[in-house]
Order: sequence, then C-alpha cells, then structure tokens
Amino acid sequence: MTYAKETVFDSQTNTSHVLGVNPQAAEQGQLMDTHCPHIEAWREGTVKTIKLLDKGDYLPVKLTGTGPSVTQAFSAGEIPSQQMIDALGEICTKYKDRNVRILVDAESQHFQRGIHNMALELMRKFNRDGYAHVFNTYQAYLKSTSYTLAKDLAAPSEEGFTLGLKLVRGAYITSEERSLIHNKKEATDEAYSGIAQGALRQEIEEFGVKNGHKFPSVNLFLASHNEASVLAVYQWHQQRVTCGLPTVPVDFGQLHGMADEVSFSLLQLKGPDGDPRSTSAQHVG
Repeated sequence: MTYAKETVFDSQTNTSHVLGVNPQAAEQGQLMDTHCPHIEAWREGTVKTIKLLDKGDYLPVKLTGTGPSVTQAFSAGEIPSQQMIDALGEICTKYKDRNVRILVDAESQHFQRGIHNMALELMRKFNRDGYAHVFNTYQAYLKSTSYTLAKDLAAPSEEGFTLGLKLVRGAYITSEERSLIHNKKEATDEAYSGIAQGALRQEIEEFGVKNGHKFPSVNLFLASHNEASVLAVYQWHQQRVTCGLPTVPVDFGQLHGMADEVSFSLLQLKGPDGDPRSTSAQHVG
C-alpha cells in the first residue's frame, strides 16, 4: 500500500511534472499561501490510508506529492514549511501508534537533497526506541550512495537513534542526469550487494571496523525484484544468525503483483517460528 502522488523532474527538459498544478503558477509563487491546500490534501489522504493497513505493515510515501511550495524547498535542499513539518509529525505519530512503518521514497535528484534531509529529521525524532519507524531510501544505482550512507551513519552513531535503511537499485534512470548513475548494471549490482553485506556485518566504511566508529542501530529493508539478490541477502543474514554473529533486522519488499515469485520464495524459506522483524516478505504497493 502506498499514497503515491508525486512530482517528477526531467533533467533532459529541465521541467517538473506534477498532477493538478500549473507549473507557471508555481514558478510565479501563486501557490505559496500560508496554508497550502496541496499539503492539506496530501496530509488528509495519507492519514486516511492508515485505515487500510494492519500492524506490521509498511507505507511508502512520496513527499513531492505535497505540491510546489514543498518541492521548491526540496530543490533548494531546505526543510519545508511548518505546515508540512506538522503534517509529517501527525502522520508519523499516528502510524507509529498503529505499528505501521513509513518508507520515505527516494525521488528525482532535483528534489532528493531536501527529501533526504527531511527523512533524517523524521528518523531523528521517531526512531528513538531502538527500532526504525521511519526509513530513508538509498538508491544503489547512484555513484554517490555509498558515500552518502557512510556520512549518514554518523548522526545515529553519535545521537543514539536508529537508521531506517531502505535499499533499492533505483527507478528514475530515464529522467535523471545520466552522469550520476553507474555506467554499467554490474556496478549497480555490486553497490547494492556491498551495502547490504556491510549492513549485515555491521561494517560500513569507518563504522564498525577496528579502530573506527561504533556501528549505530540500523534496521534494513531490502526492496528488490531481483531474486538472486534477495535470496543471497536472506542466506547471509541466516548464516550470521546461526553462527551467533552480530547483524541487523531485515525485511524484504516487492511491489504487489510485479514479483510475487520472489515474495513466495522468501515465504517458503521462512520457518513457522521465524521472527517477522528479522526476515519477512512484504508486498509494497
């Protein structure tokens, strides 16, 4: 399940595309009222969606669905208006109370710096009980992702909150600036596996290694339709658990109806007494 209204930035045409908004009006500031109706509609729709979800479910959210005032802030790498912050606070509180976790989706790089900063602030506030209620999304097809993740580990390591790490390959290859993305699929696969293995070992860059920084609390969510990747991560995790080695909780997710064979394979591997917080298959979408 997801509430998936969004804005997409096309790097080839240098334009944003958002449902129901006149881009020229947005550029002229005609929609920058103190109380933004787009934020309110998004807040209301996201809050209503909770009725469709059960304990232990996930809700992916696309923050650019809140309209031009928010996307303008995100494109500048800034935190959005107080109205947006209040809406996110209400949503995260209601979903946490219901034990439904929020996946903040990665979006076009034109907006991603602001989205990323907002997700970190939400994790800093809501992931304080040793468990990730909010996840940020890291796209392995970007050349910068390994560096970005290593930098992000500093805050939870120093401040004591849990980093929610949702790992994907990436979904905006047709609209992103091509130079930001690995030149070959094999490089993306290597980055994806490397990040997943590092999280499972609790060793990423200078975190968790000898004479390095303490590895922080991390919850891992693997979103992939690649069966080989998913099963490999499952086996790595099981090996560490069996050997009594430190690792992180892992969940898996696929878009409903697009890779059911992967979800079914995971469910067959999971024993009847398996811990759903460690190894579980989720349909997202």
